[in-house]
Formats: sequence, C-alpha cells, structure tokens
Amino acid sequence: MKNTLLLLIFLAMVSCYSPSRNCTDFKTGSFEFETYLNGELVKTRFVRNDSIEIDYFKNEIDSSSIRWINDCEYILKNLNPKNMAEEKPLHMKILTTKGNTYTFEYSIVGETKKQKGTVIKVD
Repeated sequence: MKNTLLLLIFLAMVSCYSPSRNCTDFKTGSFEFETYLNGELVKTRFVRNDSIEIDYFKNEIDSSSIRWINDCEYILKNLNPKNMAEEKPLHMKILTTKGNTYTFEYSIVGETKKQKGTVIKVD
C-alpha cells in the first residue's frame, strides 16, 4: 500500500511538469544557431517561412524546402544538394521553447542518431 501511494505521488508530480512548446511562434522568422565545427565556434543564420528555409553560413547561401508534420516537427530537404550527404532529408523536432529560443533535436530521416541544439529567434 505504501509503495502504491508513493508511486501515485511520483506520477502526479511527473505528469504536472511538461516543458513549454509554443512551436507556432517559431514557424517563421529570422534565427541564429551556434555550434562547434572542427573545434571552432561557428554561427549560422537562417530565415524561414512556412515552406522554405534560407541558410547563410560562411558567406554561402543555401535553400531547403520545409514540410511540416505537425506544429513542432518538420522535414528539411536541401533544394540544391552538392553531394550525396546533402540529398538526405533531416527530421527536425522542437523539444522546448522559452522566450525567443527553442531547443531542438534533429536526425537524418531513417537514422536513429539524434543531435540537439538551441536556436535564437532574432526577428
């Protein structure tokens, strides 16, 4: 009986906490993302509307199509791939939102290895 009561209290506490996900606030706009690439901190800027994302990285511009699965997930596909790796679409999922930032995870469609990052909405 005591274990059942503790389990119910634990489940009640866990179910009351759910991270904020105001994903629709991040469907369009201008964004920045920083990551380490070969030991160097690099910044990517991108502009997204409902169906297209334009990336600005190291003085190069690239475009990708967006297919929204739901308010928090979409498939990103490079429109002008330069190699086989760029032909593979990415599955993007917004995990949490807070203020002008969101945390996301992404993976190549069909693969299980996921990576995470944080994006800042600048406009």
